Amino acid sequence: MTTETVLSTADLQFLARAGGLAPSLHNSQPWRFRPTGDLRGLEVHADPDRAVPAADPDGRALHISLGAALFNLRVAAAHLGREAAHQLLPAGPDAQPRAVLDLAEPARTPTPFGVDLYTAVAARHSSRHPFANRDVPEALVADLITAARAEGVTLTVLEEDGVRRVLALTAEAEARIAADVTREAETSHWLRLEPSCDGIPLAALGDHDRDARVPMRGFTGHPPRRATPAERFEALPQLAVLSTRFDGRADWLRTGQAMERVWLLATVHGLRASVLHQAVEIPDTRWRLRDPADGPAHVQLVLRLGYGPSGAASPRRAVADVLDAPQD
Repeated sequence: MTTETVLSTADLQFLARAGGLAPSLHNSQPWRFRPTGDLRGLEVHADPDRAVPAADPDGRALHISLGAALFNLRVAAAHLGREAAHQLLPAGPDAQPRAVLDLAEPARTPTPFGVDLYTAVAARHSSRHPFANRDVPEALVADLITAARAEGVTLTVLEEDGVRRVLALTAEAEARIAADVTREAETSHWLRLEPSCDGIPLAALGDHDRDARVPMRGFTGHPPRRATPAERFEALPQLAVLSTRFDGRADWLRTGQAMERVWLLATVHGLRASVLHQAVEIPDTRWRLRDPADGPAHVQLVLRLGYGPSGAASPRRAVADVLDAPQD
């Protein structure tokens, strides 16, 4: 073993800290990171104790979260000057780890994603504030589409009729979720948890903004916001959907990587985002999210995009709680 390629303790902590800043449903942070046996790579494991089975019975959202964490690890690895070759589900779809990063080689380019995304990892937050009445420039939309495509996922920015259809399905799903006592109990459970993050309690999951036109229940946990009389949410928000041709665990992991790549690139350009997750939590509303004109596709999530405040940071688990010690 050559010492030049071995990850130091500081390297591992640096990577785990970046991976742990990914978004997740209920801010559940369902990941663990483990060094490979040769200390030249990092494994991404699902943490079953942090699953949310009522809202996510198939583990789809969990795997999207893991994919987002994996992409953050790739960005952090580039910042360390390492090439991040990754493999999804190396031991099969039902086995751990869910992904492995090989970091033994030096980076071939300092900006493998076109721009430096590292500073955006900590700056990226879910924003459920009103957005300005300002369109996303077409050139940036094209860049976001390209970013998602690079991860094997299709990003589609919706036209007016698509936005209205998705908002109607979101409202329908929101009402059904609110009436589900099992889901409500699960949400209450997560609201009571306090991860080890320097004593800061886990923020409440924003149910939705009762006074807004757009439900604001997002992918990461924040207290519900109510619009003040001076606040007016956009009547017709800019929405985009991420979809895949197939619907297995590898597709969910790719979706998470695409989501985070798109979100980090948006953050670099001052564009804010949040996730409308209600309609994808229920099988029949999720199926109706897709546009039949686009052919066979599985919608994985809905992004709301716009210009406005960045949103607050969610509490994070301590690095020691998500990074396993090297194995002897």
